[in-house]
Amino acid sequence: MHDTDVIIIGAGHNGLTAAAYLAAAGRRVTVLERRAVVGGACVSEELAPGYKASTCSYLVSLLAPDIIRDLDLARYGYRMIPRDPASFTPLDDGRYLMLGRDSATNQREISKFSRRDAEAYPRYEAFLTRVAEALEPILDNPVPALLPLPQSWRRQPLGRRISDLLGTLRLRRALAKLGADQPAAMRLLLDSAQQVLDRWFESDVLKATLATDGVIGAMAAPSTPGTGYVLLHHVMGHAGGTRGVWGYAAGGMGAISQALAASAAQRGVEIHTQTSVAQIEHQAGRVTGVRLADGRVLKAPIVMSNATPQVTFGQLLTPNALPDGFNQAVAAIDYSSASAKINLAVSRLPDFSACPGSDQPGPQHRGTIHIGPSMDALERAYDAAKYGQFSPHPLIEMTIPSALDDSLAPAGHHIVQLFVQYAPYSLRDADWSSQRDRFADTCLAEIDRYAPGFSQHVLHRQVLTPLDLEREFALTGGNIFHGAMTPSQLLSLRPVPGWADHRSPLQGLYLCGAGAHPGGGVSGLPGRNAARAVMRDA
Repeated sequence: MHDTDVIIIGAGHNGLTAAAYLAAAGRRVTVLERRAVVGGACVSEELAPGYKASTCSYLVSLLAPDIIRDLDLARYGYRMIPRDPASFTPLDDGRYLMLGRDSATNQREISKFSRRDAEAYPRYEAFLTRVAEALEPILDNPVPALLPLPQSWRRQPLGRRISDLLGTLRLRRALAKLGADQPAAMRLLLDSAQQVLDRWFESDVLKATLATDGVIGAMAAPSTPGTGYVLLHHVMGHAGGTRGVWGYAAGGMGAISQALAASAAQRGVEIHTQTSVAQIEHQAGRVTGVRLADGRVLKAPIVMSNATPQVTFGQLLTPNALPDGFNQAVAAIDYSSASAKINLAVSRLPDFSACPGSDQPGPQHRGTIHIGPSMDALERAYDAAKYGQFSPHPLIEMTIPSALDDSLAPAGHHIVQLFVQYAPYSLRDADWSSQRDRFADTCLAEIDRYAPGFSQHVLHRQVLTPLDLEREFALTGGNIFHGAMTPSQLLSLRPVPGWADHRSPLQGLYLCGAGAHPGGGVSGLPGRNAARAVMRDA
């Protein structure tokens, strides 16, 4: 007898997405969450009384529109607040670059630095849009096996080989739609962000502003091969109705997870928080359920994990559960990360020297504020992380969601969120417990260079180092994507070669988190793709 049809480990947004789709298909689904709140890294939590921050993830764009529609998330409170302008980059010399949704305004802004770049920018955006539209069908479905792997690695029945062949043909047709753009698109996917941007632009401020999307969440410099894909990944979404537009979730990112949980519950899903899974149970090559930390055993023929591949296969299973080759491939996954998150409650908006004003939110406060970027500065910041140090001049992406959502802080006060590169997982000559405050002070001092006196108005702060992200949110290595988003860990190679269809060598065990195809970001696609795999195997 089974206690339920499907057990999902982790109530992150992908796990909740998978649960809702499976329940809609008539499955009995139970979700088990270790923390007291659902959402995983997609959560809103109180920073101090009256101040609510998006603890980890902080912007929405990649959330698939059909998931929003299928699961009726608007009915359960989800609402995106679009941002315009999208970005503000102040410079030391008093100038600034502001980019938004209006093409004519963007060209005027860019022409302050380069007329040539102003003319090229619309073509660049159109090119990225064409590539994104061509790749979308690949991301929206389980990816076919593209490599002729030996039967000893994974047995491929005739039906699966035919399915992979048809999937490969769909992939070829999708790429064929790019026509004359196909060679440039291939280079975009494999080159560094710097190579991509150097081909299009000459002004350093524009390239540096755009390059941050290529390195965010990665232990990589703009010059690192493969960061071109990460650059593209961040313009894939159109959750707000317009491709590439990022916004705030009203009430914080946790509102997405709460809406998903409500949608799943309405479909009959049971969600249990503060319920930690100690082990995935198995017998004779297939899963039988899970053993909880309190010793209880729940039985189910299907177990889906929203945890990282390392946690799923390396911690929750006995060593003999999987073939040695598979275990070795899992152990080789790159989780290197150099990202930190700092959440602040402040009594006043930053007053930027390049664009003064702090009494009321202005356009300089609404989008992502890029603090101190230049291509050389990004490289130097990465160089420090390579040697186990954090830079004295880190890359900071600063957002102020309360500039558009006054439910997050008391009147006149604000929530400020800092996503910081590069903060290495391991420090060479110290540990994070002794360096946490110095690191936060360094980041605030960097902001003070562009908004003098800002640090004096910080009332509360929360500092999450990569080590904190691993310990609190089970993000292996502190990697926000459940594994680096590099070409060697994408498509049919994610999480390991030959196992990109969300299945595993242990029958009945599926991976539904961001460590599976198509990867990280708040999209819901790994969860939905995994649910489809389960339903196909029924």
